[in-house]
Amino acid sequence: MRVVIINRSDHLGGAAIASSRLAAALRQQGVDARMLVADRGTEGDHVAIAGSAFARKKAFLTERWGIYWRNGRRRDTLFKIDTATHGLDVSRHPWVREADVIVLGWVNQGMLSLADVERLGKLGKPLVWVMHDMWNCTGLCHHAYECEAYHARCRACPLLGTEGDDLSTLTQARKATLYRRTTVQFVAVSQWLASCCQNSSLLRDKPVTVIGNPFAAGEFDWHRATDNPYGVAPGSKVFVMGAARLDDPVKGMDLLIAALRHLAQERHDVLQRMHLVLYGHLRDQSLLEQLPVAHTHLGYVTDVETVYRHADVVLSTSRYESFGYTLAEGMACGCVPVTTGQGGQVDIVRHLHDGYVTGSVAPADIARGIVWATEATLSRQVLHDTVAARFDAPIVAARFMELFKELITKKQ
Repeated sequence: MRVVIINRSDHLGGAAIASSRLAAALRQQGVDARMLVADRGTEGDHVAIAGSAFARKKAFLTERWGIYWRNGRRRDTLFKIDTATHGLDVSRHPWVREADVIVLGWVNQGMLSLADVERLGKLGKPLVWVMHDMWNCTGLCHHAYECEAYHARCRACPLLGTEGDDLSTLTQARKATLYRRTTVQFVAVSQWLASCCQNSSLLRDKPVTVIGNPFAAGEFDWHRATDNPYGVAPGSKVFVMGAARLDDPVKGMDLLIAALRHLAQERHDVLQRMHLVLYGHLRDQSLLEQLPVAHTHLGYVTDVETVYRHADVVLSTSRYESFGYTLAEGMACGCVPVTTGQGGQVDIVRHLHDGYVTGSVAPADIARGIVWATEATLSRQVLHDTVAARFDAPIVAARFMELFKELITKKQ
């Protein structure tokens, strides 16, 4: 079986990592899986760059300019929305022509336009679209937050600052036309994302399968490391929170700070027995000064397993997560997960069974989860086995292969 996975990047962002891991998982199962990207950062002859440097830059800049012109020239939302008006025509690429199945991932920012997707659909091959956020079921945005306009008609988009019908209305209509003309098998990476699709006017009547993101859980060691690289005080619990960008508003670092301040007032004893390790880029370094707890900021890390093996708890205060890789990886290393329940996290963590899921993003709720984790006595091996049984790469690859075979059979 030959599969080509098309994604904006093979290394930058959660969707890129998930797509690269899927390609690796399929290849390990004997599938000839390759990746076409606009931004390549890894080695290997199974990854190729689509289009010329000029074509990639032109598509990216032309689309950004169109958004900038229509969003009131706001820079703060320039990369929170996508229109898929410009992209790269990869329908003639040899890997696409040779493929038995075409898999789309995160294809925005000039990778593929909606017209390019329609061209791929006309090749007559099974077309699978793995959704890593809400973009496929909304007008413009990747996360709708509290906005429910996508349930019916997108308009007066908060990210545009407009009134009435606007660019979100137009893009939603263009997506509806594409979905009507093109047969696509959509895959949501979590039950939460699938429910968003069921509520949307665009995808409520379309086929959506739920398959979680893969990772090599079997390569994660659940044994607690015994050295002390962070200078943790004796008897303290080590909490880890990580993200590509920690102060991205979606990741909820402000919620973390508020929760810790709540503990400072209500359970100062818990803070005294806690050491917080943060990893990921942080634009606003002053946020670290607001943490009322012993902490270590590692910056960008490539070896997350080592970080988690030196920890007891993996923490996520995200307002929304389509999946929740940090939770799955932390659990695979034996860390107790504490998370908000605003998305795909609930597919990974079962409340009070193998972790703590807060009922809201209220700081007091998050604080209660932190207290619970300091007292939890869950087996590190059981936590590892629990997440591996659902998301280990061979298991997820097998589910995709079953879906691919079913779609190929239908085409015959």
